[in-house]
Amino acid sequence: MAARQPYIDSDTSDEAVRATCDDATICKRFASSKSYWKDPYIQYFVRSVGERKAPEINRGYYARVQGVNHLLDAFLRKTQCDCQVINLGAGLDTTFWRLKDENLMPRKFFEVDFPTVVARKIHNIKTKPPLSKPLIETHSTDSLLLDAHSLDSDRYCIIGADLRDISNLDEKLKKFQLNPELPTLLLSECVLVYMTPSQSSNVVHWAAETFPTAMFVNYEQVNMSDRFGQVMIENLRRRQCNLAGVEACQSLDTQRERFLKTGWEQSDALDMMTVYSMLPQDDVARIERLEFLDERELLQQLLQHYSICWATKDKLKLGLSQLAF
Repeated sequence: MAARQPYIDSDTSDEAVRATCDDATICKRFASSKSYWKDPYIQYFVRSVGERKAPEINRGYYARVQGVNHLLDAFLRKTQCDCQVINLGAGLDTTFWRLKDENLMPRKFFEVDFPTVVARKIHNIKTKPPLSKPLIETHSTDSLLLDAHSLDSDRYCIIGADLRDISNLDEKLKKFQLNPELPTLLLSECVLVYMTPSQSSNVVHWAAETFPTAMFVNYEQVNMSDRFGQVMIENLRRRQCNLAGVEACQSLDTQRERFLKTGWEQSDALDMMTVYSMLPQDDVARIERLEFLDERELLQQLLQHYSICWATKDKLKLGLSQLAF
């Protein structure tokens, strides 16, 4: 018989999920300060580098950032940037600014997160010229559409919405010129796992129904039924953070099936240890020289408990199924 799950108040749980946004940003800020990758914009969301993070955490974030960017950039090149990107649960992510610097901007870049997270991000954008200037440079009129929980420009839009309320999400995105006929990449990083299986299935199904030509990239936990996975779950639960969707994280197969059951034509998944081994090895060698790693076994365990799953639909026959590592 399954162990009874301790009850966690939904408001407390939502607050704990919002706090994971800060955790990820602080970890990315530290790793980029150590030169694992370049991110000149993250400093405007997190001022101090903060306390030292363990080398295996830094390498884990390196694999996450490089792995997700690999698929995102491949999609942008395949569509020649004639597409849109929707980052679901974007937090304080800086991808839009990176893509502008690299001349890889989609036609429009959308971000969605809890309204409180979005309000913070909008405040940062408004008060930090290095963040606001790229938005203004890519906008055709003098004024941006701005309120407490949304900011809209020609090429970038951020919306406060709860992903568990699909009709509200759909309505808000369409209000800000989302075009369902454009090739669309949807991205979620450690987002679906905090929703119940039926709620995350609704998101994935809505995406399949809405966009005939699309790719969905999902980064999150995997292999969660073993001892290491159980310890991860217990650690998060102690912080009032409930992995409500953990049953989809049992294996790479369950990750793939979530997409295949909800209208996606093709789906693939790799654990992050495999992704790490497939990244450009000259750069992997460079980052491995940055810090001494005492226990490689711990890094392997960590990377084997995260995955990237991607799924495609290709009405326009662009060859999206060829995008991989």
